[in-house]
Amino acid sequence: RAPRGSPPDGGWGWMIVAGCFLVTICTRAVTRCISIFFVEFQTYFGQDYARTAWIHSIADCATMLCAPLGSLISNHVSCQVGIMLGGLLASTGLILSSFATSLEHLYLSLGVLTGLGFALCYSPAIAMVGKYFNRRKALAYGIAMSGSGIGTFILAPVVQLLIEQFSWRGALLILGGFVLNLCVCGALMRPIALKEDRKTAPEFLEQDYVADALKQDLKQMSSCSPLIKAWSRECLCYCSWKEYDFLLMPGFMVLAVSVLFMAYGCSPLFVYLVPYALTVGVSHHQAAFLMSILGVIDIVGNITFGWLTDRRCLKKYRHFCYLFAVGMDGLCCLFLPVLQNFPLLVPFSFTFGYFDGAYVTLIPVVTADVVGTSSLSSALGVVYFLHAIPYLVSPPVAGWLVDTTGSYTASFLLCGFSMIFSSMLLCFARVAKKIKKRRLQSLTSDANTKEHIWTNGAIAYSVAGELDQKDVEFLAAETNSYSNR
Repeated sequence: RAPRGSPPDGGWGWMIVAGCFLVTICTRAVTRCISIFFVEFQTYFGQDYARTAWIHSIADCATMLCAPLGSLISNHVSCQVGIMLGGLLASTGLILSSFATSLEHLYLSLGVLTGLGFALCYSPAIAMVGKYFNRRKALAYGIAMSGSGIGTFILAPVVQLLIEQFSWRGALLILGGFVLNLCVCGALMRPIALKEDRKTAPEFLEQDYVADALKQDLKQMSSCSPLIKAWSRECLCYCSWKEYDFLLMPGFMVLAVSVLFMAYGCSPLFVYLVPYALTVGVSHHQAAFLMSILGVIDIVGNITFGWLTDRRCLKKYRHFCYLFAVGMDGLCCLFLPVLQNFPLLVPFSFTFGYFDGAYVTLIPVVTADVVGTSSLSSALGVVYFLHAIPYLVSPPVAGWLVDTTGSYTASFLLCGFSMIFSSMLLCFARVAKKIKKRRLQSLTSDANTKEHIWTNGAIAYSVAGELDQKDVEFLAAETNSYSNR
């Protein structure tokens, strides 16, 4: 049984995992399936690749750009309220998209409104899993994040069938009803109080008293004296800053830059895999099946990597497992332009899907290892926020390259090199950190050894009667001064 105030590593935590699993189905899987509408939108509105790709880009960008807003509502109002509100907004956006008369209409409804709804749901649900689990955190995240793969596996052929039966408008309307399940997921997110959460309170106040005192002061703000009002505002500002003090951590800065390049590389493939498959002679159903394969293998990557990195032998190497997975996805993108038929594209979907599931599972785990559990919700909001600009820019840039060059080669090569650079950046930063740590340990060891020699020598001479007490005190002072230097 876990100590009071510690993550329970089970119990209601498995319901939180189930809720997060459904959230990832309704957000990330639905976003991936927008690529199946790509050809339909392009044909219906008569637009080029770049302009049509903005729909998926804006949806992904809004989801990540507004992730800190989801964390803010979760931290200061309620995770349940945030996810339910997000479900209503996302459903409304999909339903309004079914009545679209132009691409600009889809930019606003399917892009901005639906993406905003997904943002309010995604990062708070993921952060809740981290609050309920510690020892089995990677496994819990593996199960929760596998919803993206399972959802893609199921929804990809279903969406293709819905388009054939009810046109793209009917398919979007049905997806709008399906996304309302986010409101049910929100109801499962029961809050939990952890010992780490109390550390964000000002140190000059009693920890158990701070929360109640702040609540009482806020309720009685109208009747309080100006001094009390100023004290309350100061405490709130202090707590708000403590939520984001991880932004100055060198480890988080490196992770943030790495995430920018990783997000740029991974986004275009989900937009252009189906159109690319169609251009090399693959049928519509086979192209949708490639997305299904990618989705189901994504699940295997989620769960197996989560389970493996929870093992004692790999637990301290989670960082390297993450960058290895990102690098392997980059290599897959580099080889994609030479895969010109369905039998060759199937192994690609297997490989890319597996490592995509692997690193997606480890993003919150690596973030928690860098910033700690108490700042996880805010840190995940920032990490997913950093996905926004690459998600917005990369698909249209890839589409522009396709329109300009007449092939997908340049687009996929750019994606591959971007992900490999992300992996190498993290690797070099990790190696540099280890070298610096060993050097500091070596200097500390040398200082301790010399201090030991000086002290023992002074005592020995004192015992022999060759030094008086003043000499011993002088040598001790010199030793302390040396160790401080």
